[in-house]
Amino acid sequence: MERQRQGSGSSSVEHIGTYDTIGALDTNVADGFTLVAVGDLIVARALTKGNHPGLAPVVEILRDADVTFGNMETNIFDARSFSGSPQAEHGGAYHVSVPELGPDLKMMGFNLVSYANNHTFEWGAEGMRETCRALDQNGIVYAGVGENLSQASAARYLETPRGRVALVSFASTFTPMSRACDPAGGTSGRPGLNPLRLREDITVPQPMLENLRQVRDALPYYNPAHGDPDCITIAGARFKAGDEVGYSYLPDPADVARILRDVRQGKQFSDFCIVTNHGHEPGNWCQQTPDYEQAFGRKMIDAGADAYIVHGPHQLRGIEIYKGRPILYSIGNFIMDDLRTPVGADMFAAYDKDPRTDTDAEVTLAEMARGYETDAGFSDPVFYESIVTVSRFEQNQLVELRLHPLDLGHSKRFANRGVPSFAAPPLAISILERLQKLSEPFGTEIVIENNVGVIRLS
Repeated sequence: MERQRQGSGSSSVEHIGTYDTIGALDTNVADGFTLVAVGDLIVARALTKGNHPGLAPVVEILRDADVTFGNMETNIFDARSFSGSPQAEHGGAYHVSVPELGPDLKMMGFNLVSYANNHTFEWGAEGMRETCRALDQNGIVYAGVGENLSQASAARYLETPRGRVALVSFASTFTPMSRACDPAGGTSGRPGLNPLRLREDITVPQPMLENLRQVRDALPYYNPAHGDPDCITIAGARFKAGDEVGYSYLPDPADVARILRDVRQGKQFSDFCIVTNHGHEPGNWCQQTPDYEQAFGRKMIDAGADAYIVHGPHQLRGIEIYKGRPILYSIGNFIMDDLRTPVGADMFAAYDKDPRTDTDAEVTLAEMARGYETDAGFSDPVFYESIVTVSRFEQNQLVELRLHPLDLGHSKRFANRGVPSFAAPPLAISILERLQKLSEPFGTEIVIENNVGVIRLS
């Protein structure tokens, strides 16, 4: 006995009663399926009831999609009754929002979020669990965290009228103690996030490498028997020969194998699969993708992903269309609400502030001015310029990707900054022209029509 199943624009045969993977990785959504994807949700308060005149038109786009996705880069709990504490390790700032954020995100249209990032564990396992509870209570599906690695890496599923959607979420940028772990032997598992560990090498021309070799050999306790002949390690930093000074990354093979397996299973159990990575590499200052990312993103598509979405650098990077599927190498910030409170004693100390005389806002302003990965900090307007992406599928193929430029109000006063509105024409054109240049190396053509970027596929 056999049946016909629609997938990838053509029918395939599956045999009932036997295990057959034919068509298991096909896309199988109804015509008109739309995915809205935005970047980081750094938000400390409910916004839809506030005085933010430009927000409502943006929310309309979010509500109209079958799937509205964002990266949950904050934690949700009531600080007055919270049983946990701020961790000594934080992801650059202590991010926390009030419980009202849960229903507010749902009201905006969000139904799917990633929660694996460098801020996931800065309030410990208690903060992670409270945030998961808030998302569950408001019907927002999330992925990327769990009580052990198996839970954190597993796909999570969203039911929509046009098809079942899977989300696999992981982070390449995270604090060391936030990585989830499975039980082993007599040891229990560890709650945390789904990691993609990267080995970072600094590439330098050969003459520089020889100079570094001399420094390393002169250091006390250096044992040449334990050295890597192709690499120089000094104070934990690895250097290797390259054409120019820069950074190079090698993903951990075990993490890659696990993620590929979970992507494959996610697609087998769904009609549409989204894969998402939170990674800042090589730093927030950089508009180019790290050297591992393109090959890695293509592997995700080959494994069954219908979209590969990166967030983390807080600014836009290029877009690639691979095998008719979007790869968004960074979609920047969607909300960058700077009203972070409480910020924690460690942040006061990190920015030379005194909680007896300085305010939480003054700590945040100091963090923005100094930054934690770049000399520019977050004072550059580029961190407040972003997009809403809308992908539309017909006959299980991507036919159009629309890019709506956003202005997060860099020039506004502190209490009003970071809330998205559609960019005015001059800024919209500037954002889209920058995206055009960043996407050119990937062979992607972005047409600007009525201040909106459009990528069309035949």
